[in-house]
Amino acid sequence: MTVLDRAIQWCHKVSAFWVVVLAVLIIIDVCGRYFFNTPLIGTAEIIKNSVVAIAFLQLPLAIDRGGMLKTTLLLDYAAPRVSRCLQVFGYLLGFLFFLAIAYSSWQPFIDAWQINEYEGEGALRVPTYPVRFLLVLTCGFAALVYLRLIYREIWFEAES
Repeated sequence: MTVLDRAIQWCHKVSAFWVVVLAVLIIIDVCGRYFFNTPLIGTAEIIKNSVVAIAFLQLPLAIDRGGMLKTTLLLDYAAPRVSRCLQVFGYLLGFLFFLAIAYSSWQPFIDAWQINEYEGEGALRVPTYPVRFLLVLTCGFAALVYLRLIYREIWFEAES
C-alpha cells in the first residue's frame, strides 16, 4: 500500500467518523429541542462546515475507485486506443480542476487563519480555517489521484 493509498484511506475513515459524530450531535440537538425546549447551541454552524469537509474528504477515494460521475457514451463506441486517449484527457481535466481548486483555496485559507475567521454568532463560533485547509489538502490529494490514474492508463497502454 502506497503513501497515497494510506492518505486516501485515512481521509475516508475520518469522514466516516465525522458523520457518526454529526449524527450524535443532531440527535442531542433534536432531543434537547423536544424534551427541554433548548437546542444545542452552534449545531447549525458545526453541521454547515462539516458537510463541506466530509464531502471533500470522500473525494480522493471516490476518484480512485472510479466513482466520479462520467458518461461512457463515447468510450463504449470508440476504438480501444481512442477510448484510452479520451480517458486520459478526462483524467487530465480532473487533475487540472482539483489543482485549480487547491491553488485558488490556498489564499482564503491563509487569510482565514491570519484574521482568525469564525462562522456563527453568539455563544458558539466555529473557526473556518480548519475546513478551508481541509479543502486545499483534499483537492491536492484528488489531483494526485488523477495523476496516478493518468500514469496507470498510460502505463497499461504501453504494456498492451
